[in-house]
Amino acid sequence: MTDTRRRVKLYALNAERQWDDRGTGHVSSCYVERLKGTSLLVRAEADSSLLLESKIQPDTAYQKQQDTLIVWSEGDNFDLALSFQEKAGCDEIWEKICQVQGKDPSVEITQDIVEESEDERFEDMSDIGLAIELPAVELSRLEDIKKVMTNCLMTPPHKEKLSLALESENYIKKLLNLFHMCEDLDNLEGLHHLYEIFRGIFLLNQTSLFETMFSEESIFDVVGCLEYDPSSSQPKKHREYLRELAKFKEVIPIKNQELLAKIHQTYRVQYIQDVVFHTPTVFEENMLSALSSFIFFNKVEIVKIIEEDERFLTDLFKQLTDVKTSDLKRRDLVLFLKELCSFSQNLQPPDKDAFYKTLVSLGILPALEITLGVDDQKTKTASIDILTYIVEFSPSVVRDYTLQQENQDEEQLLLNIIIEQMLRDHDPELGGAVQLMGVLRILLDPENMLSSANKSEKADFLNFFYKHGLQTLIAPLLSYTCGDMPSNEEYHTVQLLGLVLELMSFCVEHHTYHIKNCVINKDLLRKVLVLMNSTHTFLVLGALRVMRKIIALKDEFYNRYIIKGNLFNPVVEAFLRNNGRYNLLDSAILEMFEFIKVEDIKSLCLHVVEEFGKVLENIEYVQTFKTLKKKYDQLQERPKDRDRGGIIGVTEGVVPSILRASRNRRDARQIDEEEEMWFDDEEAFEGGTTEDDSVVPTPPPALPSVPEPDLDSIGKLIDKKNEIGLVNAVNGPHRTVTPNSPPLQTTTVQSSEEIHLPEPKLFNKGLVDYEGDSDEEEDAPMETNDDVVAGTPVVAAESTGPPLTPPPDDADNADSPTRQAKRPRLS
Repeated sequence: MTDTRRRVKLYALNAERQWDDRGTGHVSSCYVERLKGTSLLVRAEADSSLLLESKIQPDTAYQKQQDTLIVWSEGDNFDLALSFQEKAGCDEIWEKICQVQGKDPSVEITQDIVEESEDERFEDMSDIGLAIELPAVELSRLEDIKKVMTNCLMTPPHKEKLSLALESENYIKKLLNLFHMCEDLDNLEGLHHLYEIFRGIFLLNQTSLFETMFSEESIFDVVGCLEYDPSSSQPKKHREYLRELAKFKEVIPIKNQELLAKIHQTYRVQYIQDVVFHTPTVFEENMLSALSSFIFFNKVEIVKIIEEDERFLTDLFKQLTDVKTSDLKRRDLVLFLKELCSFSQNLQPPDKDAFYKTLVSLGILPALEITLGVDDQKTKTASIDILTYIVEFSPSVVRDYTLQQENQDEEQLLLNIIIEQMLRDHDPELGGAVQLMGVLRILLDPENMLSSANKSEKADFLNFFYKHGLQTLIAPLLSYTCGDMPSNEEYHTVQLLGLVLELMSFCVEHHTYHIKNCVINKDLLRKVLVLMNSTHTFLVLGALRVMRKIIALKDEFYNRYIIKGNLFNPVVEAFLRNNGRYNLLDSAILEMFEFIKVEDIKSLCLHVVEEFGKVLENIEYVQTFKTLKKKYDQLQERPKDRDRGGIIGVTEGVVPSILRASRNRRDARQIDEEEEMWFDDEEAFEGGTTEDDSVVPTPPPALPSVPEPDLDSIGKLIDKKNEIGLVNAVNGPHRTVTPNSPPLQTTTVQSSEEIHLPEPKLFNKGLVDYEGDSDEEEDAPMETNDDVVAGTPVVAAESTGPPLTPPPDDADNADSPTRQAKRPRLS
């Protein structure tokens, strides 16, 4: 069984004067060859990894605090602490430290040795060996006491001896008695001396002295001494505030007197740190680390005592959820719970996890559903703080609770309550709304969602959110964007819309097909881009950010949706209205087009140039649009020397169908399995669409693939026909070509196996790779040729029907809809 005496928690003091937990383990002291001395070793409880390896230096000051703590500094401003589970383990390690340094284990601080010059060491040698004798506690000696205090603060050895003298002679209580005498006599000079004396005692940074000064019978007198700052013309009124203005409310009767005393003490010491010493110098701040430690461990102890008292917390939540509880009483309960959660931030992760699990099991989340919806602003703000504490530590706890509400009314869902409270925040600064938006972002972040063989938190929660919560979130967006202009430009409203847009941008970036289905089916991007006409620039930028996130995905579903809806139009209009002004909007729009250019998104490049090329071609202060036009021209290049003679019938009769078949085969978009399952889910959005929902049809499925023909054989056939002067292929009986023959009506062509021709250069020159385009595929059905069998094309076959005629000449016209729909792609 593990020796619990050596079980410790390792802490390190951070820059904010807060103790960071570095882990739990077991401490030992042994000789380390590498360090050439006896060292303290702490190995982690979980994996036995080394958490600490610290050599016991002869000149390091170790402090023993509260019987179970050992605190010391390593290097400049780097404080460490070991918190022992048992006092016996602390005493054992303390004796080892004192043995190494040659000190008496009865002391609570070991002596520091300062690097000094030989002269200084010789001068102070006699002083170091002698104990400090403090002047008698009399009114006439107060100035002498102050001088001794000031001089001793200069060197660590003297600080230690002064601390021992103050403790051994019960000196602090004698000084406090003298304080009462000075106040009775209105001796202002003596009171100023006492202020300097007690300020010096605080800077000794000794927990043992704090325990004496912060006791119930002494703390108010200590605060009284600190009221008479010589630099202030009038004394402060700290005692008046603590006694009369600061009222302690027992929202739930506390029968544990130890807990009650600890709460009072912690509040008063926190007041001293935050108010009395509110602007310490850098030197003083480092010297007051023990004061921060005192408060830290007090808060940890308070949380643990309350957590162990199940009846106390049960009564608290019972009153919190009782409909008969008054609003004022509920406010006090919520404020107490918020303070308790604030104290719990000092717990180490395992203890914090146990604490929040206790709160959840007692019903804190159903209680928050009630308190978030009350009209009292203080209650609502405290409830948001509590929810933030819980979600930041364990979002899975809130997600699990939310998923259990599947069959409840949507208005009563915790998720929708959070969204509604965000959208109803009346605070001009939107403090609560911004905080709730942060809560939603954490809950919707896939990065912190759990996934296992039997449970997929990501799929379950995102499906739940898009089924039950998204409509609530986008309701104000749909309401204010019914027309071509935002219907409400009131500043508070557009600020809330900005938060909605920010969450939409987050969802687009992280949720892939969930948000994609919603955006396309509800035509959400069109609604968002209505806000490009807003008079508030930050809202215009928010709308633009949503579109930029969509384009960044380089998803052809989104690209086709943007092209069909001509959704670049409001962006270009906003760009033109800006009229070239050098501002954030101008830069953001240009960056979006630059992204299209750099990432070579062909479909969007073609669309932008075709639709807006004329209005953007005059923008010359950047090269973005000129480069887009060059890319467009490259994509539109076609062979200009195509032979329109004998090849016409073949290329426009058989080859086009082959090209379309081949192109359709290559452009068939392969939807990944997860995305296809989503789009096939008929229950993704139950209840249909509202009147405000502009439904855009989902892009049609890709045409079935056709086996790719033997392109070399087709090329050979075309070259052969060109050589023998064939004009077109006509169905009819076989004929042999002779000089006296009438105009050729039918032709027999050998199979590709019988013809051996050079590489078909004409075919390679005449064919162009086409980028798949949903417009063409929808508007012009794929042509088929019954003569294409098993991938081998037959140019002519016997038939009794009329001769085949070439397509009309206007098929090559650039204005032809079919020709216009084709968008070539660089091979």
